Amino acid sequence: MTPLELPGSPDDRDAWATFLVERCDDMLDEVRRAADTLAEPTDRAHDSADVLRLWGRLSTALLNATTAARLVGQAHPDAVIRERADAAEQQVAAVANEVRLDRGIYQTLASLDAYGLDDASSRMLHMTLRDFRRAGVDRDDETRARLRELAERDVTLSQTFERTVSADVRSVQLRPDQLDGLPDDYVSAHPPGPDGTVTVTTDYPDALPFREFATDREARHLLLREFYNRGFPDNDAVLREILEIRRERAELLDYSGWPDYDAEIRMIGSEPAIREFVDRLSAESAEASARSLADLVERQRQDHPELTTMSWADSWYWTQVVRRERYGLDAQEVRRYFDFAKVRAGVLDVTSRLFGLEYVERPDAPTWHADVSTYDVILDGALLGRIHLDLHPRDGKFKHAAHFPLVKGIRDVQLPQSALLCNLPRGLMSHDDVVTLLHEFGHLIHAIVGGRQDWARFSGVATERDFIEAPSQMLEEWARNASVLGTFATDAEGRPIPEDLVRRMRDANSFNLANELRVQMFYAATSVGIHADVPTDLAAYVDQLAATYFPYEPLADTHHYASFGHLADEGYGSSYYTYLWSLVISKDLFSAFDEGDLLAPEVARRYRDTVLEPGGSRDAADLVEAFLGRPTDTRAFDAWLAG
Repeated sequence: MTPLELPGSPDDRDAWATFLVERCDDMLDEVRRAADTLAEPTDRAHDSADVLRLWGRLSTALLNATTAARLVGQAHPDAVIRERADAAEQQVAAVANEVRLDRGIYQTLASLDAYGLDDASSRMLHMTLRDFRRAGVDRDDETRARLRELAERDVTLSQTFERTVSADVRSVQLRPDQLDGLPDDYVSAHPPGPDGTVTVTTDYPDALPFREFATDREARHLLLREFYNRGFPDNDAVLREILEIRRERAELLDYSGWPDYDAEIRMIGSEPAIREFVDRLSAESAEASARSLADLVERQRQDHPELTTMSWADSWYWTQVVRRERYGLDAQEVRRYFDFAKVRAGVLDVTSRLFGLEYVERPDAPTWHADVSTYDVILDGALLGRIHLDLHPRDGKFKHAAHFPLVKGIRDVQLPQSALLCNLPRGLMSHDDVVTLLHEFGHLIHAIVGGRQDWARFSGVATERDFIEAPSQMLEEWARNASVLGTFATDAEGRPIPEDLVRRMRDANSFNLANELRVQMFYAATSVGIHADVPTDLAAYVDQLAATYFPYEPLADTHHYASFGHLADEGYGSSYYTYLWSLVISKDLFSAFDEGDLLAPEVARRYRDTVLEPGGSRDAADLVEAFLGRPTDTRAFDAWLAG
């Protein structure tokens, strides 16, 4: 098998349009042909193996169309091609809904004799029949038609939400002195224009350093007010319609609301369990949160006696000040050791050593943009899959950091192929940037290593949604280890980052940890709350939640939910709690490793084979228990939270 080849030039619009036809339209034709055969009534007993093979081809073709449309729509530099991909994604969603609501296909699959099927096939059949029921295949014709209409509208609105955020790059005009406190390379990259002012945008490489280092409070608030209003007001109405649609879909299927419908197939199980989990973490972190917040406010008052509360727009800046003064950590000093090119090479080297992978760069492989780097992934001398790294911001591109599959790997059918879309700086990076890159690379490894499945639905990152972040969150620990960082984090003269500095980084990062977690709790409470209660006034509802969960004073006249892409993404939707849930599991997984020698391959290879390689072919709880030799628990997380 060879990897799927992309068109030869990003500028060849016709070639990319043809690619979308082949990967989307043609694949959907294959789906329809298989669906017609499966739905055909017959009196003879179905041969289970033959039917499942046909269903496997249908599922694979549907996924091929989905992943191609999604990646091209989020990454291609040509707006015409992105629009074509968006239209293809809508068409794919429509066909997928037709299949899931087809009673003939359902009856054929439901009539199969599962006796004699291997475990993976039996699991696949069970989960597929569950998907049909959750889509509403057993409802009357009118209800099924309405469910189809709602699901298709949900996809269209979700695309609109994300596209609005991608297009809404805002900027502020500042005096040169308002860049005081920013690193020299940042200031050099933002020279004054003809009118004497400096332009700073809401793209991540501009906005994130600014909120941490700019000493000018007015400028911080000015920029962050724009940053947290991206997508507003357009996405306010879009999100409210999404919430109404999901509520109606859940009610038509006899669920109390979307969160209960969504949680049914998660590890957590139900909406009340989500709320209980978030509230438990909130209570456990309350005391530490209050202490850190008091420290921040007190330090701020030394410079601004008139301020008695901590604004969200000031929290990053004062956190850096306290870390610098209390722990001797200067985040700008840390940046000297994280040159983008060295970090990218280091991430490849570290994961290669850990998981026994070889990355072979393919500079001749065509991609969608010149910024993209492509590598073939080799395991034990055999080609395992292909990855694409698209790591810098540009107009029209996805504005966050995420893993996007292009091809789901199927044993003896097709090789897995995936991309990372990030928005990292081209020069020096913050340590948070390094952590982000390693986190997303964890998803990439999961997709490739887990891409040798017999069934498409189990390929790669295919476990329960509230587990999929755990492997990536665990991999973040390698970015906090002195021995690991010493292999690639060097300054301009080639000197490795000092162990003492890494120790100070770890100590300093423990400060304000509780408040960082409480921000995540606020996001989790927002995602489940707005889906459960479906408020008419989103801004007022979110403000109410902030009063309970948010540790800081919200920035007035902002609407961060309008750019909170997870809310519009049906895969997350009401389940943003998954980051916290996965974090608990990640700490437990990490407890199996020797922190004194994180580059030792033995445990990492066992983890690769036990947790990553099975993809979604087993329940996540079983994967963790197989690796740890016991069921997962919260002891490691509790110890970490307690410092």
